[in-house]
Amino acid sequence: MTRVGGRGGSPAPRSVDVARLAGVSQKTVSRVLNGERYVSDEVRRRVLEAAGELGYRLNNAARALASGRTRSIGVVTLGTALYGPASLLIGIERAARDAGYALRVVNTLEGDPGGVVGAVESLLEQGVDGIVVSEPIDEGAVPLSVDVPVLVLGAPAAFGGPRAVATGVGAELLARVATEHLLDLGHVTVHHLAGPQRWFAARDRLAGWRSALTAYGRERPAVLVGDWSAASGYALGRELACAGDATAVFAANDDMAIGLIRALVEAGLSVPDDISVVGFDDIPVAAYVSPPLTTVRQPFDAVAHEGLRLLVQAIEKPDVELPPANDPPVDLVLRASTAPPPPRNKPGHGRRTGSRPRGGAHAPPAADGPPALD
Repeated sequence: MTRVGGRGGSPAPRSVDVARLAGVSQKTVSRVLNGERYVSDEVRRRVLEAAGELGYRLNNAARALASGRTRSIGVVTLGTALYGPASLLIGIERAARDAGYALRVVNTLEGDPGGVVGAVESLLEQGVDGIVVSEPIDEGAVPLSVDVPVLVLGAPAAFGGPRAVATGVGAELLARVATEHLLDLGHVTVHHLAGPQRWFAARDRLAGWRSALTAYGRERPAVLVGDWSAASGYALGRELACAGDATAVFAANDDMAIGLIRALVEAGLSVPDDISVVGFDDIPVAAYVSPPLTTVRQPFDAVAHEGLRLLVQAIEKPDVELPPANDPPVDLVLRASTAPPPPRNKPGHGRRTGSRPRGGAHAPPAADGPPALD
């Protein structure tokens, strides 16, 4: 081939230079280098050789030419700033980078049932070698027809189609551990502030709570459902405070737990002297609220690395049977928001309303308090 430009002090090569050298259009060069389909093997070879000759995105081009793969993984994830999905996406990016793969992310929107299918099609058009479906919401049946391995995180295996590799994120087990911690402290039962039930994670945490109470032979109180926000935890906390029968609560995430504690304090109750609270996630602020929040820490990095290990093996060794997924670690973070239940038989003991709470949580409320949800 004749050298058009690039190394040795000459101007950096452009896609038009690659197109001229390969004898194709600039659009064809873009399709090849972006890993898109519908390009003949001969044309793809000429473009990649020209790109390598010119030093135009040489590493990616040479790698794809040698392996027949783009060394890229696509991710379908909900477009949200919520701590769990955002942290899991960061873990996936780290795991992909450690495995030598680039990441291409497509966000979906809650309530758009066609979002997952459209996102997958977009990633397939970019020539990804595998796809991670980290979609936390049940949008109903999602028919996917893909010719690359799919890793499904925290959702039913059928969600990813016939070539899916499914692995859980450990939410049900963590929820059970959180509930068992409260039961082991001596609480007769545990109330639950659940997340929205369209979320697979909320269902898993509800299932873990139920499983623990069933195993201990305890009554299951009515479930209160929030929307993951501190405001919903606050509103549900006001309900619990009025009912006056709870001594322990497991909240499906830390934000709702923090809102719950605020409502209990405003009602004149002490956490944990009157009511113990356990959260879920271990968000950064959980250690600095008053009282510091007992919670279960989600192993985002461990889950991402385990899932990517299985996906990469499915990509690079398609004929080898995949090993079973390793269970994620369990990490119960004990802080000051949990304690044994109040001594009901102690003379003079009773719920205090309107009085200054004793013990851990005693931050004064704002003038009107956070708004309650309708």
